[in-house]
Amino acid sequence: MIPLQRLPASLTPLDSAIAALFDGLELLAPVELPLAEALGCVAARMPPLKAVPSRDIAAADGWALCARDLIGASSYSPLPLDRSPAWVEAGDALPKGCDCVIDRDLVDQAGPMVQVLAEAIPGQGVRRIGGDVAPGSFVIAPGRRVRPLDLLIARAAGLEKLKMRRPRLRLVNIPAASAATITTELISESARAAGADVICAEASGRDTASVAKAIDAGTCDLLVTIGGSGVGRTDATVMALAERGEVLAHGIALQPGRTSAVGRIGKIPVVILPGAPDQALAAWWTLAVPVLGRLSGLRLRQPVTLPLARKIASSVGIAEIVLLERKDGTWMPLALGDLSLEAIGCADAWLAIPACAEGFAAGAPVDGYMLRD
Repeated sequence: MIPLQRLPASLTPLDSAIAALFDGLELLAPVELPLAEALGCVAARMPPLKAVPSRDIAAADGWALCARDLIGASSYSPLPLDRSPAWVEAGDALPKGCDCVIDRDLVDQAGPMVQVLAEAIPGQGVRRIGGDVAPGSFVIAPGRRVRPLDLLIARAAGLEKLKMRRPRLRLVNIPAASAATITTELISESARAAGADVICAEASGRDTASVAKAIDAGTCDLLVTIGGSGVGRTDATVMALAERGEVLAHGIALQPGRTSAVGRIGKIPVVILPGAPDQALAAWWTLAVPVLGRLSGLRLRQPVTLPLARKIASSVGIAEIVLLERKDGTWMPLALGDLSLEAIGCADAWLAIPACAEGFAAGAPVDGYMLRD
């Protein structure tokens, strides 16, 4: 008889599972990525930038002049010029001796003599050297995730590549009887949004041999599997991990997601996610995302602290995931432990109630980890 996969008699505390994954985990070496691939990745330390712009330029179309030469000019007392001023357009370097740019209508060329109809101050209509990017500054601080605005600065500075830490994540789907892959697609998209370089694979079957063959950790920094983590007759992912490497914990004190498992193949951490979307998400947020953060050197996310709109009751001994909606300056609980797809879609944030807590009273300040910008 083929042995069945079993949960241990007691569940592993969530903190212990995370600590086991972190043991021996090292920060990845930075790699240079083209700007088009850097979005969402975590920045490593980079050399300081040069000034942008590198010299004074026109901030708008107009006439380039010296402000000192325009003292006293007005529409009632036009100031004649001995020569026509230079016309510049936005982005043009200022001609030598000029320190301001005035509007087209403030220079009268209708008569035989060119006249200026208004004063100006030095720097008017001008973008000074270093006005966009000060010399010695950085595109983005190390440990921060790259945003579109960071890429704007990089392009303005003339950079083509940035030094990033991008974990390679191998995502293995264990085929379900229904052939549904929505959970795998969800985790794949979530991983890419977290800055990982995702390689997707699928086991040829749900048996131990097929799964063991698919969980190759040779080309990744983190291995994540989806499905086959429970105690059903065709669940064999944890047994397959035991054949290929080491099971650190199977059965995490986490709701949803208690059939999740963590392990290691050589030095590569492994996170086994259940096949149901809500269970996979809970384990992804609490187990896999922290590993990605440790590998990439991501600075700890700052949660949003708001009072609870109503009480949350929780069971002692297990960490429970709560979905939250931001409403009138409070956190409104949407779902606890059992997370419907509708609740997941409506949630603005999540929190994990510690295993030692019985919940939170109405009005208590709690930390929500944002799911939306």
